[in-house]
Amino acid sequence: MPSDPFFHPVSGFDLPRFAGVPSFMRLPHVPPGHPRFNEVEIGLVGVPWDSGTTNRPGPRHGPRQLRDASTMIRAQHGVTGLRPFETAACADLGDVGPNPADIPDSMARISAFYEQIVQAGIRPLTAGGDHLTSLPVLRALAKDTPLGMIHFDSHTDLFHSYFGGTMYTHGTPFRRAVEEGLLDPKRVIQIGIRGTMYDAEDRDFAAANGIRIVTIEDLFDRGIPDVMAEARDVAGAQPCYVSYDIDFVDPTFAPGTGTPEVGGPNSFQALQVCRELYGVDIAGADLVEVSPPFDASGATAFLGVSIMFELLCAMLGGHPR
Repeated sequence: MPSDPFFHPVSGFDLPRFAGVPSFMRLPHVPPGHPRFNEVEIGLVGVPWDSGTTNRPGPRHGPRQLRDASTMIRAQHGVTGLRPFETAACADLGDVGPNPADIPDSMARISAFYEQIVQAGIRPLTAGGDHLTSLPVLRALAKDTPLGMIHFDSHTDLFHSYFGGTMYTHGTPFRRAVEEGLLDPKRVIQIGIRGTMYDAEDRDFAAANGIRIVTIEDLFDRGIPDVMAEARDVAGAQPCYVSYDIDFVDPTFAPGTGTPEVGGPNSFQALQVCRELYGVDIAGADLVEVSPPFDASGATAFLGVSIMFELLCAMLGGHPR
């Protein structure tokens, strides 16, 4: 069947990329309640919220900057030739409206928004927001069956709590997700972990629950194809979530984030790991922690939306290079 032009992005040959109202990748804006909402197959969503941040704030402004940067994304993958907007009906579903003064209320709002997406049979590709965003998204996506997860990050986000009992921060979402039965820990792999540590509490939790951690040293020693082959094996044939923290990338290439860690992948390697997701059954994905106040050049946001395009292609099955 020919693809529906309604779901195609606006071409730069028809309207200059610096003109018009920006949407993710210049796709149509189809929020819940729109008459064509139920026709969407992959929905791009903004979650402008960073109340889980514990150090440098700013990711609440990420979705707006990512939308603007995404006007540079074109219709065809430069390596595989995949044309995702002709393969599936994609749309910008708009932003979740958070309550910046109340973490539990915001998480309830986010989950409710994503429950509408799940009910419509749409797979979400999310732009955060800090990494706590992933937890309420998973509460909607994994409500009935736990998911596996492939997680790119400098940090495990498996801590129990902060400041003596604060349970919900951007350092705790996947500890909570395992405890709530949203993630199957034996189908979770975390890639790129590095940096100085408070202690080994998070890694001890991972070891006790069967979560696979691949440090940055392991990634560079073994190489991306080998590590990603393991990631595909850990994920298995069942549905899997992909969570990508922009601080996975070295801050030379992605300075606009709240908790940068030196010694990470370059921008090509940041894309390469996504290209190795081919064949994974991706139920949803996110790109989080882009912080515009620390992104003076806009380079972090452009890398972020380039990663989102790679994730979109991976959600459609991807192709081995």
